[in-house]
Formats: sequence, structure tokens, C-alpha cells
Amino acid sequence: MTEEARAFVPGHVTGFFSAHPDEDDPTKAGSTGAGLTLTDGVTVSVRPAGEPSLSLNGERVDVEAVERVLRALDASAAVEAETDLPLGSGFGVSGAMALGTALATNRVFDRKLSANELVTIAHGAEVQAGTGLGDVVAQARGGIPIRLEPGGPQVNHLDAIPARARVEYVTLGQLSTVEVLSGDTDLLSEAGRRALSRVVKEPTLPSFIFASRRFAREAELLTPAVSEVIEDVVEAGGQASMAMLGETVFALGTGLSDAGYDPSVCATHPAGAMLK
Repeated sequence: MTEEARAFVPGHVTGFFSAHPDEDDPTKAGSTGAGLTLTDGVTVSVRPAGEPSLSLNGERVDVEAVERVLRALDASAAVEAETDLPLGSGFGVSGAMALGTALATNRVFDRKLSANELVTIAHGAEVQAGTGLGDVVAQARGGIPIRLEPGGPQVNHLDAIPARARVEYVTLGQLSTVEVLSGDTDLLSEAGRRALSRVVKEPTLPSFIFASRRFAREAELLTPAVSEVIEDVVEAGGQASMAMLGETVFALGTGLSDAGYDPSVCATHPAGAMLK
């Protein structure tokens, strides 16, 4: 047992997805789709403690996915997470916290589990909590992952767009992932399948951003505020879409800046989650 371990997990912006539930096995449930992992992410620190606790940016919080990870690893730990990413806005923060907790807890408590086993635990915890379907698998991979099959890494077939990019984003508000995923997902899943087919045929950044923008419209997830920002970017000659699931607009290059906005700026992350 070590005194403390830290992990970094990149943020993840999903451009489009299809939901694939599995009532019998949460590690086989998940989503197909594609997104961008980001250099803006979440740093998670874990140390042994008599009573489990969790804080985010110095404040006590309850995150079911993290609690499930600790129970799965039979660990009583103090977990501290730090991030500059906005919460509930489509950046995969809960998934990052679950995955970072799994990686760091494995090190601290010497559980001797493999990377795939830890990702599977974090993915299953996120699915059971209802806060995400594909962020964890993508964050473990890094880059610009394409999820061809749902589920954890032992059943999920991943590909990727071979590119890197500057990413800008503006957050306008929050959307409830739990509310969307617990409702009727047939419409968005059908739109997600069409988007995935396009990107698989043409795995490029322009194809990804076009498919993402079309998905947001066909899935009826666009809010008026998000739609207005995207239109401004397009009129300025840029490319942008909506983060799933959050009232956030992300753009490639200088799309938001060119449209007159003051965005947060980062880049796609070349690698996946890692111990520090």
C-alpha cells in the first residue's frame, strides 16, 4: 500500500452517440459514437482513509460512479478531484472522476488489476449511475476515438480519427444526462447510427464536426441558445457543434474566437488516462 496516488483523465466531448442498454450486465451496456478527448481534464488524488470521502475542487460532493468504484475495489479512501471543466455541461467529468479513482485506488491499495479491468469497473459504475454511456472508454483511449461497439474495453471495438486539433468551447448551461438517458432514446440512437456511418466512411475532423452538428439537430437536442452560437460560428467560416450532453458549443481551430466569442481553449489530448 502506498500513501497516495494521482491520476489525470482527459475531458471528453461527445459529438454524437447511440444508446445501447443492457439490463443484465452494465459492463456490456454503453454507446457507439465519436468524440474528442481534451487536454483540459480531471486530476484525481486517492489516499487511504478510515471513512470514504469525495471532494471536487475542495468541496464535498456525492458522485455515485465514484462510490461504486470504491466499493468494487473494496477500498476506503479519501478521493480529491480537481478540474477547470464546467460540471454537467458535456465534458465527461463524472466519468473522469470514476476512471481516475479506479486507476489511483488500484495503485494505492495494490489491487494488481490490469488497465482493461479498471476501465471496465469505471465504465460499469458510470452506466449504473446513469451519468454516462461512453465517456470512460473514450477517456481511457485518448485522441479522437470512434466507439464502434458499446460496452467496456473487453467488448468495445475502438477506432480513431488520426488527427490533432485546437479546441475552443463556450458553456451556456447544463443539461441532465440522467434525464435524457432515462427517457426514449430511439430518435437519438437512429441519428447516432447515421452519424457513425458517415464518420466510419470518412474518418476526418470535418466529417466528424458535420456529422455531430447534423446529429444534434436530428436528435432534437439543440437548444435555441446553442443553435444561435453554432450559426454564428458557421457564418464566420468555422465549424462547431454541441457537446453531448450539455449546453456547450465546441469548435475546431479558432471558430468561436472568429465569431466574436471569448472561449476556453485547449486541444485534443494525444493519450488516454494515466497515473501521474
